[in-house]
Amino acid sequence: MATIGDVARVAGVSRSTASYALSGKRSISPAVRQRVQAAVAELGYTPNAGARALATSQTNVLGLLARFLDDEFAPAMLEYILGVTHMARRLGYDTLLVSEEDGVRALHRLARSRKVDGFVLLNVAENDQRLAALEEVGHPAALVGLPGGDAGVDVFDLDFEAGGRLMVDRMHGLGHRELILVSQPEHVLERGGAYVWRLANAVRDRAEALGVRVHAYHGAAAQPDIGADLTSFLDAHPHATGLLLNNEAAAAALPSVLGARGLSAPGDLSVIGRYSDDFARTFSLPFSAIDSAADRLGRSAVERLVGRISGQIPAAEAATVELLPPMIIDRGSLAPPRSDP
Repeated sequence: MATIGDVARVAGVSRSTASYALSGKRSISPAVRQRVQAAVAELGYTPNAGARALATSQTNVLGLLARFLDDEFAPAMLEYILGVTHMARRLGYDTLLVSEEDGVRALHRLARSRKVDGFVLLNVAENDQRLAALEEVGHPAALVGLPGGDAGVDVFDLDFEAGGRLMVDRMHGLGHRELILVSQPEHVLERGGAYVWRLANAVRDRAEALGVRVHAYHGAAAQPDIGADLTSFLDAHPHATGLLLNNEAAAAALPSVLGARGLSAPGDLSVIGRYSDDFARTFSLPFSAIDSAADRLGRSAVERLVGRISGQIPAAEAATVELLPPMIIDRGSLAPPRSDP
């Protein structure tokens, strides 16, 4: 079994340098870190977690608290999880996924057991009870999702308000004056999913300022219900020329709904969704969309968290809130409204 000494020898560095390159406890040049990582891969080296924990009081494990909820689209949640786990592995950390419904109890249990060095929280609600638990346990943490108040830890999210404004601006610029907005199910909103109302309110306010009419709805989170919802929304507003989707299930169902109606985008209806590029490729979606950047958000949260754990980011440095500016990836589903002969 390979040792850290073997890694150091193959990488051509001292044992301490190899150890620091893997732990992140000291600043190591990218070239040296790359040599050490290459040696790790060549030798199949795996650190002894027990010995490391005794020597450093660290486990090199991150606790990831995520729930798979019936009223949210599970494939979209998986993208955030993959972003977290991939970056953690790259930085030398394992990930312990905890899907327990009682997140407060899970936080306290893991903190007491000393199984993790820090936490990443997904499914962050506007008034998330887990934030008080984080303060109590004192572990470093990062959130993917913007809560309502000061979280006291680093926060990463998409700027949903700017995203709503961008959707309306793009449609208005093309000449659309009547739109349909399909958001997540109402239960997501009632549970504290503030991103739903942040985008919807921004859409409403910008549309009102620009003289655009918006019909706002909440859609289901899975087939066949979301297909039926989309059909009823389109039936109710035959003169709408644009569709805004803050609902991944709606985006996945839309091609079959349009096909059944003999419609196309953008020939009959311009469409802007909100989901990641990976999501679009997975479901072969032809619709332009604001990139939800799920993978990027997960990676950013882990990178900041590991910086806190390793001391590369000083403990006294204030927590930050980073909102990614929205960007529309054009897949050809946007055009001026068709003029009827």
